[in-house]
Amino acid sequence: QVQLVESGGGLVQAGGSLRLSCAASGSRFAINAMGWYRQAPGKQRELVAAISSGGNSIEPDSLKGRFTISRDNAKNTMYLQMNNLKPEDTAVYYCAARYDYQLRPPWDYWGRGTQVTVSS
Repeated sequence: QVQLVESGGGLVQAGGSLRLSCAASGSRFAINAMGWYRQAPGKQRELVAAISSGGNSIEPDSLKGRFTISRDNAKNTMYLQMNNLKPEDTAVYYCAARYDYQLRPPWDYWGRGTQVTVSS
């Protein structure tokens, strides 16, 4: 059974930075697509960024320039560097993974999430 474990969340002041990690374990096959989603209270879960094992990535235009996704295939770990954080970035951040290369739902696995809180 594949497990995705997020870490790196916390409380930060506006303008600060955080680096999230998502470690994948237990897979017998290569996980070729991984993604970050977030869900704020009262809102739908939304895509933050997604990346393939080959390095192709996507992210919404609204987050470009502040958030950077990356992964270390050898470590089965994905990262999200978040800079210039804003209060509206406050949400639970989830890691998702799927075996093929599609950077979109449906995802095969989800992590439990890590809370990011940005104070003004």
